Amino acid sequence: MSVTSRSPLFLYLFSCVIALSGLCGYWYWLGKPVILPDAATPTHKLQCASYTPFDKDQSPFDQPFTLRPARMDADLALLATRFDCIRTYSMTGLEAIPDIARKYGLKVMLGAWVNGNPVDTAKELNALIKAANAHPDVVTAVIVGNESLLRKEVTGAQLATLIRQVKAQVKQPVTYADVWEYWLQYPEVAPAVDFLTIHLLPYWEDDPTGINKALAHVAQIREAFGQKFAPKDILIGETGWPSEGRQRETALPSRVNEAVFIRSFVAMAEQNGWHYNLIEAFDQPWKRQSEGAVGGYWGLFDADRQDKGVLAGPVSNLPLWPYWLIASGVIALLTLAWAGRVTQPRNALLLPLLAVFAGCCIGTWGELARVTSRFAGEYLWATALVALNLVVLAHAALALSARAGWRERAFFWLDARAGGWLYASGFAAAVMMLAMVFDPRYRSFPTATLWLPALVYLIRPVAAPRREISLLMFIVAAGIAPQLFREGLSNPQAWAWAAVSLTMALALWRSVRISTAVAVQAQSEAVAVQARSEAVGTSTGAV
Repeated sequence: MSVTSRSPLFLYLFSCVIALSGLCGYWYWLGKPVILPDAATPTHKLQCASYTPFDKDQSPFDQPFTLRPARMDADLALLATRFDCIRTYSMTGLEAIPDIARKYGLKVMLGAWVNGNPVDTAKELNALIKAANAHPDVVTAVIVGNESLLRKEVTGAQLATLIRQVKAQVKQPVTYADVWEYWLQYPEVAPAVDFLTIHLLPYWEDDPTGINKALAHVAQIREAFGQKFAPKDILIGETGWPSEGRQRETALPSRVNEAVFIRSFVAMAEQNGWHYNLIEAFDQPWKRQSEGAVGGYWGLFDADRQDKGVLAGPVSNLPLWPYWLIASGVIALLTLAWAGRVTQPRNALLLPLLAVFAGCCIGTWGELARVTSRFAGEYLWATALVALNLVVLAHAALALSARAGWRERAFFWLDARAGGWLYASGFAAAVMMLAMVFDPRYRSFPTATLWLPALVYLIRPVAAPRREISLLMFIVAAGIAPQLFREGLSNPQAWAWAAVSLTMALALWRSVRISTAVAVQAQSEAVAVQARSEAVGTSTGAV
């Protein structure tokens, strides 16, 4: 029996069941808990974690900046339940850290911030020396600078001199911390330190490493450094995995991947007797300003100091999935209520699927915007895209319904402006494509925002200004290949963005064709009217 031979009500109910199942399955698939071997338990603490004392509403660039002693006390009390040690990066404002650490039985690898300003650097180093000498029972090592060579703020020779100055004034071992490649680029630094502190972050490598190969990469570098710089010890001073953010080739941020990496790394490190420090204790939202979403989500706990499930217990990529399921379901139900009765069998089948698909797209974008938006402009942009999707959804839903009364009037109002909705969708696609081509490193893929308008206007093209639409179509289509080239062909998120961009380009192309046909028809009608007018004039003159 064909689809059209079924009653609309039967098809509508059947489609609702399928759509509801798909809705629940989609969000559960995103958020289902995963069971992994624990890395830390109340009886098994990990070695060390990076600690910065900022609340989720704070940034080190705030002026004036005031640290919160109560926050630091609570933070170290929490970290003491999972770690034996913390690593710090600066002395300014953190003078109380050793005393608080002693209170909770924590050791400290104390760091001083070294930059290109000699006055600031001297102040940091003096404070470092003073704290190390005042707290020999707590401070186990001192770190003179963090990634100063990477930032090109000092030379290798200058850094080595600073390290030797500190070594002469403290009893603790002295080191410097940087990405592993920079120890090889500046060989004059290694002889000055007591041990090497290397950063191994597979996600940020120039050749990003996926989660399946990340541990092998870490092990390879660690073993190579252990042999090259023996007998000096090697501390893996930073290693970890982001829980949110854009994919880089095969390196995919997620909570599950973060947990897989951290738990597997800890097991490997302890089996090999490596010294390590995990980055980082808490998510740092302020880092999104300079590093995009991924910068703010390296924490083992979130910015509210809640357990992310990285170290122990089940872990979910989307803990808020029940809320997004509800939100998507509400959007779908409101869409069905907005559309009302459906009389065409095919439309009865399509409408619930459209409603749920739109709800999932809007919900997915909502979650992405929640974790990526950094300032008012980005929140406004995210809200505008949600509004655009809702308008397109309202238009498409009425196009499938049996319109009467106010629904018919609403449809004609929306339909008369359909060219504007398409233009807005194409403009958004073009803006985002330009960003993904020319400035993609810290941008997440906004794929979910375009699927609904791209598919709706591909299936049901509308007339719009030809020149403007043609330009937008060119920008979107021309950007597909360059962005794939920049991202690498192994990045599924890049392919998804390419697919939705191609769909949008085809929708814009169909609009250009429709608009051209309308223009040609209008021109033909104008010529016909003019011919009739001229014929009437000729007849009148003859009379």
